[in-house]
Amino acid sequence: MRTLIVCGLTAVLALAGLVVGGVWWGTDHYGDQVARIPHAFPSGPRPHKPPGNTGGTTFLLAGVDRRSDKPTTGRDAQTALWQYGAQRSDTLMLVHFSADERRADIVSIPRDSWVPIPGHGSAKINASFSWGGPALLVQTVEQLTGARIDHFGIVDWYGFKSLTDAVGGVPITVHENSYDSEQHLGFKTGTHTMNGTEALSYVRQRHGLPGGELDRIRRQQQFLRSLVGEMRGEVSVTNPLGIARMLDTITRTVSVDDNMSNADLRDLVLGLRHLNTSDAHFGIAPIVHPQMIRGQYALILDREKLRAQWRAVETGDLS
Repeated sequence: MRTLIVCGLTAVLALAGLVVGGVWWGTDHYGDQVARIPHAFPSGPRPHKPPGNTGGTTFLLAGVDRRSDKPTTGRDAQTALWQYGAQRSDTLMLVHFSADERRADIVSIPRDSWVPIPGHGSAKINASFSWGGPALLVQTVEQLTGARIDHFGIVDWYGFKSLTDAVGGVPITVHENSYDSEQHLGFKTGTHTMNGTEALSYVRQRHGLPGGELDRIRRQQQFLRSLVGEMRGEVSVTNPLGIARMLDTITRTVSVDDNMSNADLRDLVLGLRHLNTSDAHFGIAPIVHPQMIRGQYALILDREKLRAQWRAVETGDLS
């Protein structure tokens, strides 16, 4: 069981397109249906916003692998989001929406990144969720990047497939033939409209790609752009059923921290309604080299460069 693209970003950007013709999407009705995660943030000291911070909002968005045979996120969840050792975060994106709500910066953190995990020594970053749930994952990412995380969102494999199928599939252009020896399937060059199951296989692939994990992350980012575009197409003023279907799917599949009120959701949606996918800038945490550690494949990050990059995002110094 390996990867899951983070659809939380897709959900946020899609919601930003739901305010059409000046008609509000029903804050309380749909907001009340969004599953909230209690105790998602660590207790004790946390990073401060850096000097020169220009404001804005920072999200940590996570996808979890399916160690459960039942949904674990959204209002359709049938079992606990987190149990010790039961599942790991499989995809991580740190997302910052600028104060003027005209730009989104997204940094993917590879699941194999070898990092300090508070109270546990060093390990792959995805182990932090397994050992301590959302709070330890947030604490680990904050200490790694220096970011002050405002909100947390998470989705599992079931949610990913539901979001994809809700728009009737997503067109993806495959640039080179590849074969995944682990999943025993291949992808041919060309543009294909993928359903939820096909898309999940596409973004999970790591074996058979020249860049391995990094190519997989690039596929995830490529897929996000396309999925957001499809979701925006569903939410036009002439398609009220599409709006209702999309909102229903999002609230069924995505969970957020319980500090995020319905008013916060409303303000975010209203503020970001003009944000397009072209305003989203993707990056990957800087990697020094891969390394085998205690028999595990791991990626060593340039932590200082990562922290400097994130300070630049928060202060707007992106030249």
